[in-house]
Amino acid sequence: MELHDVWFVLIAVLWTGYFFLEGFDFGVGILTKLLARNRLEKRVLINTIGPVWDGNEVWLLTAGGATFAAFPEWYATLFSGFYLPLLVILVCLIVRGVAFEYRAKRPEENWQRNWETAIFWTSLIPAFLWGVAFANIVRGVEIDADLEYVGGLLDLLNPYALLGGLVTLTLFTFHGTVFTALKTVGEIRERARGLALRLGLATAVVAAGFLLWTQADSGDGKSLVALVVAVAALVAALVANQAGREGWSFALSGVTIVAVVAMLFLSLFPNVMPSSLDENWSLTVTNASSSPYTLKIMTWCAAIATPIVLLYQGWTYWVFRKRIGTQHIAVDATH
Repeated sequence: MELHDVWFVLIAVLWTGYFFLEGFDFGVGILTKLLARNRLEKRVLINTIGPVWDGNEVWLLTAGGATFAAFPEWYATLFSGFYLPLLVILVCLIVRGVAFEYRAKRPEENWQRNWETAIFWTSLIPAFLWGVAFANIVRGVEIDADLEYVGGLLDLLNPYALLGGLVTLTLFTFHGTVFTALKTVGEIRERARGLALRLGLATAVVAAGFLLWTQADSGDGKSLVALVVAVAALVAALVANQAGREGWSFALSGVTIVAVVAMLFLSLFPNVMPSSLDENWSLTVTNASSSPYTLKIMTWCAAIATPIVLLYQGWTYWVFRKRIGTQHIAVDATH
């Protein structure tokens, strides 16, 4: 396997890790409107991800940086062609981080309610737009002979991409719901389990349509295996949720995300960004990659840094592994 193939796999792993971890972050943010009934319960939901949300975003920074270094042509075409939706995602992530930190800085009800609304929308919008972006990457966009995107914004809002956005939105919300059931106690936990069933069924419907469309359009035997794993894991997650096995349900919903992302990258390879105008103008792992020497240096750096990142992030999750409920929230933190 050539180094550019290795880095295609590594970038797929980084995006998979990001969607697995940030996926439940987004889901919990959306649940502040769908599940929480009062400010106290919203505080519980926010506290479930409070210690880890910023660490989860490290995976996005690493994926973006790795793409820039390993596949500069891919990075350039992607970020110029998808400039507006990616800018919206970036702004949402910035505002979302500020909202988490500033919500409890003042006691006024309007102040806290406005930041809570910001958390909801800045979780929902990226959850949808990431699906739109990746669906367009797999489907192919208008890239010319100079490897530049020549389409417009409306070209990105096609039925396939919008369906992809609904898949990530519902899947991340479901993932966040089972995470909430895993991390909470009492009434919130019970309501989360009930909501997870409804969300899981909705996710199954939209995901089945999107994955079958992807398989029919650009899939092969490997992507078909990933499709089967995704469907089986989602069904198993629903069964585990109904049985009250939140840990298994969360793990299996994570497997669903991993399988879906794997299917997209398997359908994409050896392209990194297909051209819908002429397949000869597509960006591939060969014509979009950096030099072999650059990839070699990057491989050594990744081999050293990756275990460190995994260790400290795993330690963080271990330290904050206990469940929480309304009884754990200080009274003055709800004002």
